[in-house]
Amino acid sequence: MEEWVEKAKRGEPEAYEKLFRQYRKMAYAAAYDKLGDAQSSEDAVQEAFAEAFEGLEALQQPKAFPGWFRTIVQRRAIRLIRRKKIPALPIGESFSDFADKEGSAEEIAERRETRRMLYDSVEELPETQRLAVRLFYFEGCRTKDIAVFLDISESALKKRLFDARAKLRSALHVSDFSAAFRDLHEGGKHMLHIVNGDHTADLLCQAGIEGEVLVWRELYPFGPAFADMEEASARFARAEALERELGIPRALYLEGCSAQERKLRELERFEEAVLWFEHDLFDQAMLALLLNRIGRMQRGRTRISLLCIGEFPGIEVFHGLGQLKPEQLRTLSGTWQPVGEAQFALASRFWAAYSSPDPEEHVRFLTADAEALPFARAAFEAHLARLPSAFDGLGSIQRAALEAAASGAAAPGELFRLAADKLVALGLGDLEFWRHLERMSAGPSPLLRPSGDGSFPKYGQCPPDFGNRKFEPSALGRQVLAGEVPAPQDAGAYPEWAGGLSLAGPDAPRWDARAKRIVRAECD
Repeated sequence: MEEWVEKAKRGEPEAYEKLFRQYRKMAYAAAYDKLGDAQSSEDAVQEAFAEAFEGLEALQQPKAFPGWFRTIVQRRAIRLIRRKKIPALPIGESFSDFADKEGSAEEIAERRETRRMLYDSVEELPETQRLAVRLFYFEGCRTKDIAVFLDISESALKKRLFDARAKLRSALHVSDFSAAFRDLHEGGKHMLHIVNGDHTADLLCQAGIEGEVLVWRELYPFGPAFADMEEASARFARAEALERELGIPRALYLEGCSAQERKLRELERFEEAVLWFEHDLFDQAMLALLLNRIGRMQRGRTRISLLCIGEFPGIEVFHGLGQLKPEQLRTLSGTWQPVGEAQFALASRFWAAYSSPDPEEHVRFLTADAEALPFARAAFEAHLARLPSAFDGLGSIQRAALEAAASGAAAPGELFRLAADKLVALGLGDLEFWRHLERMSAGPSPLLRPSGDGSFPKYGQCPPDFGNRKFEPSALGRQVLAGEVPAPQDAGAYPEWAGGLSLAGPDAPRWDARAKRIVRAECD
């Protein structure tokens, strides 16, 4: 934002347009909070933008623009109040909502009356909560942008929204204001929730969040990724790799893919589809693929929304939605944001880079403008950090496992807990981790030395004595950790793929984290 303010001060037209697009909705809500009329609020916004751009040279600190502009909007609104008596046109009547065009005359009248009750109840909220509700629910602004505009922290904004929902639940006699708002404002949506696992799906049901649930069962951080994952040869190649590496039956995988694809193709019959996702690579890769695919589908009137979080109050190390209790998950209902062209475009770019066999395409993504999906860049860096390091040959997973074993955490369960906490940005699963341990313990130059003999867990089966086995770094593993020698290429510690990148062969790509570039092993 500060960059665009500076450009606007230099008189660059595209900067004016950028700032107008970013702050128009928030300015409108702030004006309406004073005026209570849709048309007059639009007038106040236009006048405020004209005044702001004319006086932009006087703004010495670009980061102060949101609060400075909010003051101008409110001042313009007050001037309009003094200038004329406003014929009230409630904000709800300014929408040409298709919901009021469907149903019987009685149903339309009932919806309008109930909506009127909602807006009246919002009017009774304290000013700080009222504006937060308007910005978030009525205008669909992101919490990050609202917090900047109101000059408060994001956590303080979420507290205001939480308190406002509690008051509105009581005033409207509903259990879930977020759902009530959607029903009243948009006609009672038939909803589809897309989630990343069965546990999250169960939590949604326990939380009483209405709508159908589609569980997308995949683990894109493991195995080969292709630009077109629907193409038959790509699907069969992936099925073969997952069966060989993780023991997932080929037929089960292919049948599951077909079932979830069929459900996704029914998207048009829903009025809203909400994607529930998290910050880590596991989720961000899945989110990128889904948004890339949905963006190219015929969606009709279906609205696409996204809930994507990287933290939750009271949880120190946040791994994902599965950590929440149903009542905690319920507080997130309705806090999703609409997905627009910027999100679809960035998701497409993410997946194109992630599935590319060209290492330079992966590196180039790190220079992309990733603001539309705030967790995308960090997740992509976590993806690249899995590659063998250009300095010691260890990827992030191998390093975390070795360090955990060297610290005295010998049992596989404890190794996984420590590694998963250290590699939160990956969203590492246990089945995937066991395969890494198995590879690190095998080959001509093992990095780990396990106690006893026996197999490692695969899909649907766990050897009864596996939990009692102990792991410690081998002599080579200790040397690598100490920085005395690099991990040799024949250590066999790495899977065959990282996204679209092949990690097999003597010229496998390596990651230089300092320079943010990929080098080839033969050049080291």
